[in-house]
Amino acid sequence: HVQARTREILMSQPTLLELDGPIKVAGDIHGQYYDLLRLFDRGGFPPEANYLFLGDYVDRGKHSMEVICLLFCYKIKYPENFFLLRGNHESAAINRMYGFYDDCKRRYNVKLWKGFTDVFNCQ
Repeated sequence: HVQARTREILMSQPTLLELDGPIKVAGDIHGQYYDLLRLFDRGGFPPEANYLFLGDYVDRGKHSMEVICLLFCYKIKYPENFFLLRGNHESAAINRMYGFYDDCKRRYNVKLWKGFTDVFNCQ
């Protein structure tokens, strides 16, 4: 299960990250899946490049679920080369208001959204 494994990895890593370069830094993906793929296409797909994402993966864009699932999968596959910080949209109060909750509920169910929220709370 992707959510459970991501949560486990996040809980095993320190809260304060001390990362060595080179590392690509990105943020504010906001559900723009094709922009995320373009970023990897230009910067290198993991593990060719190390990444630090600064948060705000969900809401606003049409593909929040695809974005967060891909990021979680890379975190699982490359836990020492791929890092995810929590943005303000990775909080239940914000993403409930800006669309991620509704997207999860419409496409799957509220339980899935709660699972994502649980992982976000470990960031």
